[in-house]
Amino acid sequence: MDSDTRPDSIDDPWEGDPRLADYFGDSWPAVQGFRDLLVRDGVLRGLIGPREVDRLWARHLLNSAAVVQFLPTTGRIVDLGSGAGLPGVVVAAMRPDAEVVLLEPMERRTEWLSEVAELLHLDNVVVRRARAEEVHGELVADAVTARAVAAMDKLYGWAMPLLRPGGVLVALKGERAEEEIQAGAKAARKHRAGPAEVLPAPTIAGVEQTRVVRVMRKGS
Repeated sequence: MDSDTRPDSIDDPWEGDPRLADYFGDSWPAVQGFRDLLVRDGVLRGLIGPREVDRLWARHLLNSAAVVQFLPTTGRIVDLGSGAGLPGVVVAAMRPDAEVVLLEPMERRTEWLSEVAELLHLDNVVVRRARAEEVHGELVADAVTARAVAAMDKLYGWAMPLLRPGGVLVALKGERAEEEIQAGAKAARKHRAGPAEVLPAPTIAGVEQTRVVRVMRKGS
């Protein structure tokens, strides 16, 4: 996307930092293009708040990219409640040899996700308009991602039935990760979830480090 499509008022301190291109490597053109689409249309289409435009790189795109190091390079990855495409679109750009299913129940968001995938030539993306429970038994994944979707007790019920035995749920979480794990212990047992790990997920020096919760689905 041409730079003249970007609003003049953008004040993102990470914009233009050469480390971004180095970090994203081959996925950089797609990720940068996604960022430009969010700048152009994200607020207008109700996908991000106005204050988020100036912090897309650190708060959203790099935060989404942090999950990728815990995902398989091939197979099927399902992103629950994809919304604006965070982290699903970033995952698809960085895992080109995996099929990435963007699962989202809202029509206006699935329309956006389909447009993004086409514009960025992300041929590994499949957009599905559905709730997780509606595709249980039909959609089987090697990994499931989730960002700002729900607490762990609910995620277990939505994500674990989507995973093959040995597949992993990788959820981006904040400071309350351990509390959520403890509160969701009963749901974890019910849905055959293995022990939950809270892992640091670094990206670029200077960006606040996030954490992920990684949980493997037990065999049947």
